[in-house]
Amino acid sequence: MKVAVLMGGWSAEREVSLTSGRGIADACRSLGHDVIEIDMGRNLAQQLLSAAPDVVFNALHGTPGEDGSVQGVMDLLGIPYTHSGLTTSAIAIDKELTKKILVPAGIPMPQGRIVASETLFEADPLPRPYVLKPVNEGSSVGVAIVTNNSNHGQPIRRDVPGPWAEFPTLLAEPFIAGKELTVAVLGDEALAVTELKPVSGFYDYDAKYTDGVTVHECPAQLPADVEAAALAHALAAHRALGCRGTSRSDFRWDPDQGLAGLFLLEVNTQPGMTPLSLVPEQAKYRGISYEQLVQRLIDTAIADHGRAA
Repeated sequence: MKVAVLMGGWSAEREVSLTSGRGIADACRSLGHDVIEIDMGRNLAQQLLSAAPDVVFNALHGTPGEDGSVQGVMDLLGIPYTHSGLTTSAIAIDKELTKKILVPAGIPMPQGRIVASETLFEADPLPRPYVLKPVNEGSSVGVAIVTNNSNHGQPIRRDVPGPWAEFPTLLAEPFIAGKELTVAVLGDEALAVTELKPVSGFYDYDAKYTDGVTVHECPAQLPADVEAAALAHALAAHRALGCRGTSRSDFRWDPDQGLAGLFLLEVNTQPGMTPLSLVPEQAKYRGISYEQLVQRLIDTAIADHGRAA
């Protein structure tokens, strides 16, 4: 079929999206599809109408490709597309809205609150250590960990680089010591738990997408109850948010607290598909090749569009 691979755009995750998109395009060609690569511009509707694809593989990351905006354009044009739809995308990209859906569903998440960045220069919003992150960004873009030993100042100084310089509001959450875990869901099945071990620092944007700076342990070596809970929470979050195709849930786990130390941080509705990405890695662990993964996501998009029509 004719597949348009939508990538690039203008978000902070543009380069990762381009890498994902090129890998997907190559996989689609190897599967025999007619492929059109689209670097999203402000004239997206015209780009899609000119391409006239049978299906769009959405390889965008961040806004507006992951927040429902692009999904709304494709809905209006009546074009099938991979991954989650408008409503799910709009909720999942917003960490505060996500909590309002998932916490009542029984999924443990860190307690936090939205703070005006300007107030950070007056007093800490939470006891240190705590985490500051943008409300509507993915891939750990703009995340800062504020500790007593950090060089942020007490309170944070205006001249210290951080997300407060770019975002007027931020989500403040308690820092959870321990391990970084992630679980991919494909279709209606949680695939595996991976532990992410940065060589130094924490699992930030650079650690995610720079070769050699993070060790992926798949499957993670965890107590059976923690592994089972992570898999169950990821699947429950996928269902509660109405995710489609695939999603990836990120967790922190404090071993000193046992099962009570497991917290879901966020759900990614447009997980990366680069050579370093976790969904393809977990799919491979479950015996699903990269090409098979791409085809399954295309098949899901076509089937769901048919049911909605």
